Amino acid sequence: MESLNNILKKSLNKEFLSAIISNPREKGGIVKIKIRPVEHKDNILYQCEEHRNNQVFHHNLNEEEAAGYIENAMQEFKQMQMETRKFCYQVLVSKKGKMTIQRRLQTGRFKEIDLSHNRKKHYILEEGKAVPFLQDLGVMTKEGEIVRTKFDKFRQINRFLEFIEDVLPELPKDREITILDFGCGKSYLTFAIYYYLYELKGYDIRIIGLDLKTDVIYACNQLAKKYGYRKLKFMEGNIADYTGSDEVDMVVTLHACDTATDFALAKAVGWKAKVILSVPCCQHEVNRQIANETLAPLFSYGLIKERMAALVTDAMRAEYLKREGYDTQILEFIDMEHTPKNILIRAIYTGNKGKNTEAIRTCEEMLHIDPMLGRLLDQQNEEGEKGV
Repeated sequence: MESLNNILKKSLNKEFLSAIISNPREKGGIVKIKIRPVEHKDNILYQCEEHRNNQVFHHNLNEEEAAGYIENAMQEFKQMQMETRKFCYQVLVSKKGKMTIQRRLQTGRFKEIDLSHNRKKHYILEEGKAVPFLQDLGVMTKEGEIVRTKFDKFRQINRFLEFIEDVLPELPKDREITILDFGCGKSYLTFAIYYYLYELKGYDIRIIGLDLKTDVIYACNQLAKKYGYRKLKFMEGNIADYTGSDEVDMVVTLHACDTATDFALAKAVGWKAKVILSVPCCQHEVNRQIANETLAPLFSYGLIKERMAALVTDAMRAEYLKREGYDTQILEFIDMEHTPKNILIRAIYTGNKGKNTEAIRTCEEMLHIDPMLGRLLDQQNEEGEKGV
């Protein structure tokens, strides 16, 4: 097997594309390293991006320095993925320090890499290009520049649109698509979805935004009329009581508080909505319920218990959706530095029900919890069996 040193000597040149070093042997230090080539004063350097405690540190190294840096890093990490124009390498290090290197030929075309030292982030809604609803909602100036205090909101909108882009293959293009946004608030996201799917992608869509605030609903409907978005409507009402649709293709929730997320997810399951994108907000129900004798010392710390309960809540939500026939993932919505509410639940309906009912019951009993979504779905299933 060719040594790592020889591979690096052959790879750290114009053929090198990228490398990611991950899975540290010990916690508390650097959790991940990304390496990419950058152009600096007509020379190619290798930018090593270290991720540590929600912070990122950069080092620009020449070929020899980068090779030494990578070899030293692999003493502390268990895995590296490296790509060149010709090969993909996977480097694995066992607990005993034995290194295994796997190599395969590149397949298909790769993206040309950007060698600029400070790459500009590409957004679906671009900076410098005026978007009417972003202007009216105070995110963008008339010239298309992002208002400084609203940049996090701009990033958040674009990040959600990236998730929308990922699920486009699941949505039909030969008929009208119905999307519900539960707890739409000021509707930054609702307008963004309509603009993206209707204006930029040409989908025939109908979107309904639901919220409890009368003044917000009125203002949003006025803006929809202003833009000529005749299939974008906003309604005042409670998620739990909504009965305005029989068939829905996608359900979206962004920061619906506590069990409001559960009511929205239950509605989506009842419709067999093809796509669910949900970013939960504050979560209190399981925090009040969760108890386990073995974990009692950990739960004695209020902050730890609160965070564990929030994670358990979202993990259980994902398992309930899997049980009901959804291919479910839990993904990072946006960096923690921009919002602590950074988990997104993405669920695609397949109809293949998960065989996890027993595992769910075990978790509920072990933690002494009875989450709202589980109760709502059990009730729906019972009513379905009775033909209610």
